[in-house]
Formats: sequence, C-alpha cells, structure tokens
Amino acid sequence: MSAQSAEAVIEVVLVKAGRVKISYPATPVEDDGTVVTVRARWAGDGVRDFGFVRFEPGDVFTEHYRRDRWYSVKEVRAADGTFKGWYCDITRPAIVTADRITVEDLDLDLWVSADRSLVLRLDEDEFGASGLGERDPEAAARAVAALDELEARAREGAELR
Repeated sequence: MSAQSAEAVIEVVLVKAGRVKISYPATPVEDDGTVVTVRARWAGDGVRDFGFVRFEPGDVFTEHYRRDRWYSVKEVRAADGTFKGWYCDITRPAIVTADRITVEDLDLDLWVSADRSLVLRLDEDEFGASGLGERDPEAAARAVAALDELEARAREGAELR
C-alpha cells in the first residue's frame, strides 16, 4: 500500500505483558516495506494530561510503525493542526498484516516537544520493575538501545520516524 483511500481502515493493537492494552482503528497512509504510517484520532477516554503535554479528543496522531527497529513514533497534532510533538514508544518491531499492526509495548517511552526544547525519557521505573531484564536480557538491551537512539536523534534535530 503506497497511498490509501480514506475508506481503508487498519487496526492498531498495542500489547503489554501478554494482554491487549489498547486497540483502535487507523487510516493507512503509506507502507514502504519497512515503515507503515497510519493516522488515527486520540483513542483514549477524555483528556490525558501528562504535565508536559495534553492528549485530548480531536488530537490527530500520525503513527510510524517500524518492522526493523524497536520503536514506533507518533507525531501528535491538536484538532486545529497545531503540532504538539512526538510520542515515541519503545516496542518490539511491528508485526504487520493486511488489516492489523501489532506492537508489544516494552514500557519505555520518549516525549519530544514540537520545538525539541523538551526531550523526556519516560517510564524507566516501570521498565525496571517489569522484569524484562531478567526474563529476556537481549530484548531489554535492545529496548534501552532504541531509547538511547531516539533520544540522540531528537537532540541532534534528526528526523523522528
């Protein structure tokens, strides 16, 4: 799928600790064979205020899911189109089928404000408490390396995708 019609829908499924954390419909935008890009409205209930950003009804997420990296990147815009920033999830590489994108959340996240003045590593305590380092040390190391890579790219002003 290179560009898709507005009627096409793909389900995005975020799995955490073996359970579906959230799933929601998204509109396919592009698939270059490595990165699948979709667009979706904020799927949460009501407003979620993190202190450094608010996700709210009407927000639009352009989401980039990678088959070759241990992360996904979401470009977040307000309903009026104002760019809020990038929310980056550290995940196992995406599993993509014709009608679904599935990623396993590994607890680590990165927030990068639109002007890149704020780059925040998130949920490192949850990651430590998850036990992944003991259960799957290789996956834990890849997750930390992915977070380090994204943070470096953000601070360098490189493309986040």
